[in-house]
Amino acid sequence: MAFKLLVADPKGTVFEHPTLLATVRQDEEVAPAHGRPIPLPTGAKLAHLPGRLPVGFDPATNELVPVRQVKLGGRTFTPHAVGAVLPPGYTRTLLPGEVKAFGPVLPQWAYTAAAWGKEGPVVWALHTDRRKHWTPERFSTAEVKALVKEHRARFPTNAVLRQLETCALVYRCFTSQNVFYCRDEGALPASIMCNATCVGCISEQPEDGPPASHDRMEDGPSAEELAEVAVWHLTHAPGRTMVSFGQGCEGEPLTRWKVLVQAIRLTRARTQRGSININTNGSLTAGLEALYDAGLDAVRVSLNSAVKSLYEAYYRPHKYGWEDVEASIALSRKKGAYVALNLLLFPGVTDRKGEVDALERLVRRYKVNQIQTRPLAIDPLQYIDVARGQGAGGEPIGIGPMLKRLKAKAPWLTIGNFARGLGERRD
Repeated sequence: MAFKLLVADPKGTVFEHPTLLATVRQDEEVAPAHGRPIPLPTGAKLAHLPGRLPVGFDPATNELVPVRQVKLGGRTFTPHAVGAVLPPGYTRTLLPGEVKAFGPVLPQWAYTAAAWGKEGPVVWALHTDRRKHWTPERFSTAEVKALVKEHRARFPTNAVLRQLETCALVYRCFTSQNVFYCRDEGALPASIMCNATCVGCISEQPEDGPPASHDRMEDGPSAEELAEVAVWHLTHAPGRTMVSFGQGCEGEPLTRWKVLVQAIRLTRARTQRGSININTNGSLTAGLEALYDAGLDAVRVSLNSAVKSLYEAYYRPHKYGWEDVEASIALSRKKGAYVALNLLLFPGVTDRKGEVDALERLVRRYKVNQIQTRPLAIDPLQYIDVARGQGAGGEPIGIGPMLKRLKAKAPWLTIGNFARGLGERRD
């Protein structure tokens, strides 16, 4: 089936191109749309890419055409390319077909290839986690403001909740909202400092970078404040309850590992229920070990690659390197923790054959429990520049085949988008 190219006018209104077909990007290459897309999921949104020209495929000439002008409804305008932003639980497989024409670096979203099919918009993505407790309709509901007000009144001076109120109501962070809904995985932001300067950092960007998606909290909370929020959540949230240090609104939580040790001990002195997790870059292995000794039981290590050169090109670490990250994964396995990788996934780079080989070796070497596929929220051309000449080579094998291969080579591995609670974890 042929899928029509989508274009947007200067106001962001999306149209179907009258003659051209859709294209997709995979790393450096733009090509006619291929593979099997899915209907635009509930909760997904079409998004225009300002300053990027859509590239169409002309079936009459079999040529790729950068679209510089469009005539629709008596108007002529310079179009913007169109992609989609997916809801949680989906993993993109291809990027929008576009080229840079003018304008700054794109805002930090995980842009996905989109087009128009017979019955409406489609996207190139996989439904990789079907657990319904993270579906968008369960969040930002009519009662969330009242729930925030109620919980803030319960602990009126707590700095963690002060930050989470902003995250829940302004940024609409699902993990933050869980604290106020009192369910599932709750956020525990802990640090304003970071020992990496990630190219795609969503809370801190240089002046010539894109606007950060949100602001970091102003100061790191105390161990008592962290424990206060953790104890309430773990004792009152039903079912798969857990709390997690290390959120998008902060830096690297291990830079405050001594405070986190105290927070875990205070929490576990009052309740043994649920799970305590940390989302981390894995840079400070000694600090992580102290957290395990205090009662941490799960870790989610973020990485974009299991190859040193590409990892360090993106994370730009300060006083640590890939070797420290791998040491932390090894330690986590030794300590018996549940080990997840927060894989910042980018079609055409993450699925290069050499990259897949390296990731597979890492998963098998340390018997990693889970890979959480996390679409990398960055201007696609910006990350392509970062990845050029870095990491392991080889042609991309495709995101779907990559995930199938990992599962085949490591049958115990859980592949999904969401953290697993204590009762859901597989050894």
